[in-house]
Parts: sequence; structure tokens; C-alpha cells
Amino acid sequence: MKQLLLILFLSTVTVISSAQTNSVNKVQVALSPSTLKTAAPESVGMSSERLKRIDANVNEWMASGKLNGAVALIVRNGKVVYNKAFGYDDLAKTKPMKTDMIFRIASQTKAITSTAVLMLYEEGKFLLDDPISDYIPEFTKPVVLDKFNEADSSYTTVPAKREITIRDLLTHTSGIAYAQIGTKESNAIYAKAGVTAGIGVPNGELLSTDMKKLAKLPLMHQPGEKWTYGLNTDVLGYLVEVVSGQPLDEFFRKRIFEPLGMNDTYFFLPSSKYNRLVTLFKEDDGKLSTEAEITQNGKFIVDYPKKPGTYFSGGAGLSSTPLDYATFLQMILNGGEYNGKRLLSRNTVRMMTMNQIGDLSVGANKFGLGFGITSEKGNNLLPTQEGTFDWGGAFSTTYWADPKEKLIGIIFRQLWGSTQREIPNKFRVLVYQAIID
Repeated sequence: MKQLLLILFLSTVTVISSAQTNSVNKVQVALSPSTLKTAAPESVGMSSERLKRIDANVNEWMASGKLNGAVALIVRNGKVVYNKAFGYDDLAKTKPMKTDMIFRIASQTKAITSTAVLMLYEEGKFLLDDPISDYIPEFTKPVVLDKFNEADSSYTTVPAKREITIRDLLTHTSGIAYAQIGTKESNAIYAKAGVTAGIGVPNGELLSTDMKKLAKLPLMHQPGEKWTYGLNTDVLGYLVEVVSGQPLDEFFRKRIFEPLGMNDTYFFLPSSKYNRLVTLFKEDDGKLSTEAEITQNGKFIVDYPKKPGTYFSGGAGLSSTPLDYATFLQMILNGGEYNGKRLLSRNTVRMMTMNQIGDLSVGANKFGLGFGITSEKGNNLLPTQEGTFDWGGAFSTTYWADPKEKLIGIIFRQLWGSTQREIPNKFRVLVYQAIID
């Protein structure tokens, strides 16, 4: 489970082709007027011929048993130039993957929650350097872990040097870690308190309950001193609820999804869309095996999006389609506006997509307000331009948006515990090599 901490944001997806099995779906062309429009790759400076290299590579990945099915989507200059489904949604190869299928996007939820927070920030509800305790009093006077006894999960603490701010939460520098998929210390301490990672929580439980428990638990380090991936965005989801007076799912629907036309993005799917939820598989010894069966402290079930729920995890709870998520990313690339609807100002988007963690690092890169940010150093590693913003999800979904190239790349799989970490980077290379202008 600890391995998932890396998978949460390093997992990127690859498409599974079916030239061998005739399961490749044609690029969608019948997009509604409220969504991104399709265009010929050459009309936006990309090569149709070079894009075929994606298909060829996906064929190889599928033939080797690394993938069962996936969807890949590329947008440039606001036009969809590649939108394909490959492979199958079952190992028996009876259900072809389709471009409108719905994927568990897990930590890709974080960018949407961060957007909601910044929308309220623009309304004058708070400043980013306000203490979170001003709005969620349980976070007053935080403490930091000092000594931890692995035998019984007991611990001692020292006072935090300062309060946690909203900016700390947006940048994952608060000291809050992850439950279930974090360090041995955070896993044990959070489990003892009944705090979860937010996925598959039983119906009837509430985000507010867990966040109030979390507020009384020790931070893993002093606020602002390190970058630690954790439940920060779940706290922000509760902040949205407190400040707006709405449940997080309602705020998302009314303020983000409906204005953008994101009609396939949910915490819990309506029954009419159950058949579009992609099957979650697992990997054994580098090969796909049976459908995943996962239990985290008895509270995680694979088909959680099909169950009724009341726990709206701002850090991991959403399911969506590649096209819906591309629409959200295009809004950010557009400076906060899409299809005549403005969600954010361009200067807030500028803040969101710039380095907000100073000399701290996330590998070779930086972090903004809800996004990973390609740094000058990271720019040297792949064709991805400096300033590109990205992230991914625990179940092998990934995305990036490059403001300089006006480019969005998305590749969604549904794999638990995938070790195929080269696939995301190969997909990026394959997308960038198709640029010809």
C-alpha cells in the first residue's frame, strides 16, 4: 500500500490498442457544441502520421500483457486532435473500451477541489495565508510528531511553530500526511484514530467527521518546512463546505461541472451510468491478472463509485471521463474561462500554476496551488515545457497541460499497483514528437 503514495501522482496512463484484435474505436467526432471540438492534427501543428506511433506503441504494451484497455486524448490550441479507446474492459475481451467510459480518477480530484477553494478566495471569503483554524477551529494549536513507538502506535509531540495556513494545504506543506498509503507513522496514527484515505468510505460517514479527527492528530513535520503528500486537499474540501454552506458534491456540480458541461464527473455515479464505469484490474509480477479486490482496513471496495455515499473526498473521490477532465484543463489553460463561463481570473490561474513551494522540491519539479509544476530542472528530463502543470491518480490515470505549447495530454487506465512507470513518460514523448509547427 505504501507504494501507492508514488502511484498517486506518478501513475500515467497508456492506451491499449487493438489493431490485432480490431477493438480500436475511431476518434470521436460527434462532440456536442458545449464541449471541445475536434480538428485535423495538421490544422493545429501536429502530424497525423506521427500520432500513429502512439497506436504502434500501445499495441506493443497490450501484446506484452501490460495493459488491458485505456483511453488517450490530446488537445492542442483548444482542439481535440486525438481521442481513442483501445483494448477491452475485461480479460475475456468481450467488452471493448470506449472513449466515453468513466474512470476512477482518485487524486486528480485535487485540482478540482483546489479550483473550488480559489473560487471562494476570489469572492473575498478568505486569504491564502489565513490559518485554517479561523474556519475549522479544531485545527487550533497544532502539534508535531516527536517520538513514535511502533509497537503500540503511541507517540509524543511538540507544539507547532505556527498555525497551518490555507496555502500550506494547497501546496502540501502543512505536515499532514496520508492515511493508509503514507509513512508507517501516519498510517498507524491515522488508523488508530479512524481516519481513512477517503476512497470507498461506507455510506453515512462524513468528511467533516474525519477532518475534525485529523485536526487533533500530530503533523509529520513543522508547517512549511517540507513537502509531504497527504490529506491536505480533503481538509480543503471541508473548508469549501464550511465557507460555502454547501456539501462538496453540490458545490462542484453547481459551480464547476454544470458551467463547464462536465456531465460525466461524480463522486458517486447515477445508476444509469454504472455500465460505463471501467473495471479496475491489478498487476501480478508485471502481468495483468484478475479484477482487483482491494481492502484497506475493511473500508475500501473496488466499485465504490456505484455505491451510495455521503463522504465527499476532495483529495481522491471523483470519477470522470477523459473528455470531461480535458474540459476542466482547457478552462485552466484559457486563464480560467471556458465556453463563455469564467470560473477564475487569469491572475489566480497564474498563481495556481507557478512554483509556490520555493526551494522545496517534488522530485525534480515544484508544486503550485493544486498542481505539480515542471521546473527548469524537470524541463531537462522530458519534452514537457517548463511551466507545464500535471498530476495523476492512484489507479493509473494521468494528465498534463502545457501552456507554452497550448497542449493537453491525457491517458487513462484502471490498474491498481502498476509497475509500468515508463509508460507515462513514453506517452509524453510520443505526444510531443508529433508536434511539427
